[in-house]
Formats: sequence, structure tokens, C-alpha cells
Amino acid sequence: MGVGGLVHDSSTVVFAGGGTGGHFYPALALANELVSQRPEVRPVFIGASRGIESRILPGKGIEYNLLPVRGWKRGQFLTNIGVPWALLKSFISAIKLHKKYNSKLVIVTGGYSSAPAGLAAILMGIPLILQEQNAHPGVTTRVLSLWARQIHVAFSEAVLHLPRKVRNLALISGCPIESPRKISLNRNEICEKLGLNQKYKVLLVTGGSQGSVALNDLVLGILQNQRESRQDFFSQWQILWIAGPGNYELVSREINRIEGCSRVKVLPYLESMPWALNLADLAISRAGAMTTSELMAWGVPAILVPLPTAAANHQELNALAIQKLGAATYMSQLGLTSDKLWMEIGRLTENEEILSRMADKARRNSKPEATFKVVSSMLKFLPESKGRMA
Repeated sequence: MGVGGLVHDSSTVVFAGGGTGGHFYPALALANELVSQRPEVRPVFIGASRGIESRILPGKGIEYNLLPVRGWKRGQFLTNIGVPWALLKSFISAIKLHKKYNSKLVIVTGGYSSAPAGLAAILMGIPLILQEQNAHPGVTTRVLSLWARQIHVAFSEAVLHLPRKVRNLALISGCPIESPRKISLNRNEICEKLGLNQKYKVLLVTGGSQGSVALNDLVLGILQNQRESRQDFFSQWQILWIAGPGNYELVSREINRIEGCSRVKVLPYLESMPWALNLADLAISRAGAMTTSELMAWGVPAILVPLPTAAANHQELNALAIQKLGAATYMSQLGLTSDKLWMEIGRLTENEEILSRMADKARRNSKPEATFKVVSSMLKFLPESKGRMA
């Protein structure tokens, strides 16, 4: 149980989405925007005890409940034996929570942790709204869509992967993020806080909220093997590398063994991603929906290396869609070497015109106001506040 245990008279809106940052942060962005537009509304999160939300929510001052639901692990039969039982227990708990809060609306942003709250809402007749970040909707979204009142998608390609009977409900709204227009940042101050030099351009390396062993290995390979050519690179560029909490010590240890890496700053995690996005002139990244939406909104050209094991191959579809827009280049992890990645980095960093064009395409095709628009469209499912009716 999170902050605030007492039930009060204001309308409660339940947000369910998590497991990974790509599903959790859109829900958090929507909750913050909803409170901004309707301050009397009470947001409550229902998530998974094993998800990223269990680490982030305690510091956010938002009421939350964590359930034992867990995701299905491909090829791990013994691990998966308890998954149905955990889902059933969580489903029953979600019903009790909806009754306790007298939930007026349930917003689901996908991921295994959102299933119990969404299914319970269907059973209890509570209006259900879905927000899908990926070009290929996940299983949870596709199932729940059959009972949803409203469906928001970030990519037009996602509509074709929804059940045919609900495609007319889909709205291409973009991915809910914190709009750059609402964030005031000072580049010099951020550089100072992160230990970067404001005179050099920034190559951002990020593998998502958990980091990426594969991307880390590729970039380490570059620094270990490209000793001569990287001197030219570091004459104008520096690297901000978010290695992931579980990978940080290994990456830091390896970097310390390589000469000439003084302009490489390694972090385990960065909760304020707008800091990194504000600085980045180019990014090497996975292709999760939240990450790619933020890159585009901030106008950051990217080399996208999708996670090959992502459900329904959605990261590859995200990357291909963004490459088609001209805002990124897509490189498959299969067969990718440090040498190949270094060649692509060189092609982009040595051509200011290409980077500028990609940045422009990213900004023009982004939807930075997605959060505002999604929340505005869902307000019709909430009862009017007493103050508004007066």
C-alpha cells in the first residue's frame, strides 16, 4: 500500500501499467496530467510487486497497490507454473480494490501488471480506457480492447493489429510523455551536475530502464578496439552512457582499464531522462515506445537497435516505423558488431547536415502534446466535479 490509505469522496481513477518503464511511465505522465486538469480527481496505481513501479512509486507521493502478478517467461516452464495462480490472486485483489476506491475509471497502459485491474474493471462495468505505446499492441491490450470505451495508440501501424471489431475506437494520439515545452532546463547546469563538458557534443547510450548488456558490449568493443579513430571522435564528442543498475559496476570497471576514455561518463540509471535528452546530439538506444517517443519529442537523432526478444517483436516494428520517418537508423542486433556500429556512428557524427535533417524529422513527426490530448479526451467518462457544476 502506498501513501494515503483513506477513501474519500472525490472521483478515483485507477492507473494500471508497468512491469517495465515503457508501460509505467506513460501511466505516470497521464496521472500527473489528469491531476493538472482535474485537481479534485484521486489517482491510484495498481501494479506489480516485481515491476519497475515498485521502485519508482514510493518516491512519487501517489497512492499505490502492488499485486503478485508476474509476466510469462518464454521457455521457462518451471518459472511459469505459478503465473496463472498469481494472476488469479491479483485479479481477486483488484476487484476488492475497485470496490474499496469506488473506481470511476480505469486507465490501462499495458504490460503484464495491468491485466488484473483491467479485467476486474470489465467484470464490474467500470469504464476502461487503453493506451498502447508500441507499433504492435501487446497481448494485454489486444484482449482488453474488446471491452474498452476508448483506445489510444502511438503508431498508426498499431491499429491494424487490434481486433477488427474495435479498430474504429482507436485514436492515434502519440505516446504520453512529459512534453519538452513544459520543462525548463539549463544545458550548462546539467553538464555540471552530470560531469560533462558543455563544449563537446553528446552521444547518449541507453538500453532502457534496465540497461542492455548487448549494447554495453558493443560500445565497450568500440572503445577497446578503435583506439586511433576514436581520438578524432573525442575531439568533438563525449559519451553519456546509462548502463543500467545491474551493469554499471562491470562497465565502469572496464572503462577504467581503457586509456583515453576521460570523456565517457557512465551512470547506472538516470531518473530525469529529460536531462540526457536535452544534452544529446545523437543516441544509441533500444526501441521501446517510451524511449523512442521521448527521443523524437526532443529532436534527438538515433541509431535504434531493437531488443530481439521483445514481445511480438514490437521494438523492431517501432524502429522500422521511425526509420521510415527519417528520424533514426535501424540496426538489427543479429550480426551487429562493434565495427559495424562504429561505422554508423562515424557516418552520422561526421555529417552535421544528416544529423540536423534527422533531428528536424524527429521533431516534426513527434506528438509532444499526446499526454494533454489523451487526458482531455478521457474526461467525458468522469462525473463532473461539484465545483464545475456550480
